[in-house]
Amino acid sequence: MSESSYDATSFSARVITVSDRSSRGERSDASGPALIAFLGEKGFTVDTHAEVVPDERQQIARALHKAISDDIALVVTTGGTGFSPRDITPEVTSEVCERMVPGIPERMRASSLLITPKACLSREVAGIVQRTLIINLPGSPKAAIENIAAVMDVLPHGLGILRGTILDG
Repeated sequence: MSESSYDATSFSARVITVSDRSSRGERSDASGPALIAFLGEKGFTVDTHAEVVPDERQQIARALHKAISDDIALVVTTGGTGFSPRDITPEVTSEVCERMVPGIPERMRASSLLITPKACLSREVAGIVQRTLIINLPGSPKAAIENIAAVMDVLPHGLGILRGTILDG
């Protein structure tokens, strides 16, 4: 499927930024707005502001559960995927999800490895809860956009199956 052939216009999206410093107002959130703009350009109906939460298990889980209860089709998180002891976004995402989708982070890592060998240090996961797909992305705006762009051509098809608009996968 070429980039021009996908249609994301029927899907909602939400961005959740996981960052202690941004949640305390010590640093502005650059990744959230970059992802909102990117997803909007790709046709998603995306919330106009990223939700910013600290690297705290309960607050990350609460934000994910809120998106699920709001019936958001695609939730992307940015941040909290590194090696820092407080980077727990993948663990919380795995706890929340009912089914994991390992191919999405595998493809993101494979694409990122063409850019930097440090991509092998990424710990992003992707999974499904009810009718919502959750994808973890790195915290830097550049890496977050590169990673989501690596799977953008297949997301509308997967979301269509998940949401019941495509009946045959």
